[in-house]
Amino acid sequence: MSNIINARVTFRNSPIHILEKFTFKDLDSAYESFKKHSGLNEIVILQTCNRVEIFGSTKEMNIGKIKKTWASLSGLEEVAFNENFEISSDDEVYEHLLKLTSGLDSMVLGEEQILGQVKEAMITAKEMRTSGEYLNTLFDKAIKIGTRVRNATGINKGTISVGSMAVKLAEENIDDLKTKNILLIGTGEAATLVAKSLNKRGYRFFVTSRTLQRSQAFSETVGGIPIGFEDVLSGFSNYDVLFVATIAPYFLVTYDRIRDAMKTKKTGMMILDLSNPRTVDEKVATIGGIKMMNLDQIAEMVDKNIKYRSNQRTSAEKIINEEAAVLRAQMRRLEVEPVVKEIFKDIDMKRAKELEKALRMLGETDQSKIKIIDDLTKAIVEGIISTPMNNLRRASEQEDEDILSAATKIFDYKKKD
Repeated sequence: MSNIINARVTFRNSPIHILEKFTFKDLDSAYESFKKHSGLNEIVILQTCNRVEIFGSTKEMNIGKIKKTWASLSGLEEVAFNENFEISSDDEVYEHLLKLTSGLDSMVLGEEQILGQVKEAMITAKEMRTSGEYLNTLFDKAIKIGTRVRNATGINKGTISVGSMAVKLAEENIDDLKTKNILLIGTGEAATLVAKSLNKRGYRFFVTSRTLQRSQAFSETVGGIPIGFEDVLSGFSNYDVLFVATIAPYFLVTYDRIRDAMKTKKTGMMILDLSNPRTVDEKVATIGGIKMMNLDQIAEMVDKNIKYRSNQRTSAEKIINEEAAVLRAQMRRLEVEPVVKEIFKDIDMKRAKELEKALRMLGETDQSKIKIIDDLTKAIVEGIISTPMNNLRRASEQEDEDILSAATKIFDYKKKD
């Protein structure tokens, strides 16, 4: 029996600057290496800003080989996988992929982009000739089910994250935002949402974090122009809009720094604090020319949207549970199809051989009569063999190994390498 596996590093366990280390710079090379060294017979690689995932089919699962191959490609030690690495197999993989295509495993519930990214990953794998019957079936079904979930629940409609709402508020409060200097402080989950929204709308922005290296890694993956943290702290007057999304346990944007910045600044400034706890001193809002909003205020604006999406999650999960059972049966049935095809082929060869002998004995040459006899023998064979073969398929779907084993012995089936 083939095992379907999924190995992944995602935003759920790893901040963006850590996740970036696990990505494959050369996807073609990654496919070649996994094909040669991981022990996987089929491979699909899904790589986005928020995740790097390997889907595979294998007869003998060897997690060590997968980690070793991945580590060699990313230049990491295998110990780096201890805290960030997740592994699933078979039924867990089916459920995970269905949640992915439906938007239930995204940073923003119902996010649409992931469905297209899954499709692209499948197309690439087919072009690389690394996917086969198992993964082609799995991904084709998952994409269809994901589309059905979205259409049935509307979970992707009106999806607004805290990050995109913050950008929308900046657009509503700042005239001609594209001509303004925008700064994003932070490289975590909330900062990623802001950066994606800014990119989607075509805004140029700067990004900073505690280290320039982290800012550079973030900008390469999500976007933005990296800038030194100390330069920012002494140069707030250079910016018109500040998105602050960090987890610092103290105020980064202080009253004194903004007060000093506004002394020389001729225009106003909007500050949106998406941090939890807050990292912008509330007293900053009292400074002339400053418009400030914090996470609670922004979250309140998207509360209705969040409630709607949460309600749709239940409906989506119900559909996924129903479809997952059907998908499991279809995947299990793949195991028995080669047996069924070979049995049909073997019996038909015997039928054709006996038909040829009978026609020679009859001396029959009338083609219309020969066709009638040929069709008759095919119908007889089909009538006899169809029921046991359909029962064999059902046994496969129900994982009845005893019937499968008995059938291969009865029909003397030998797997061809």
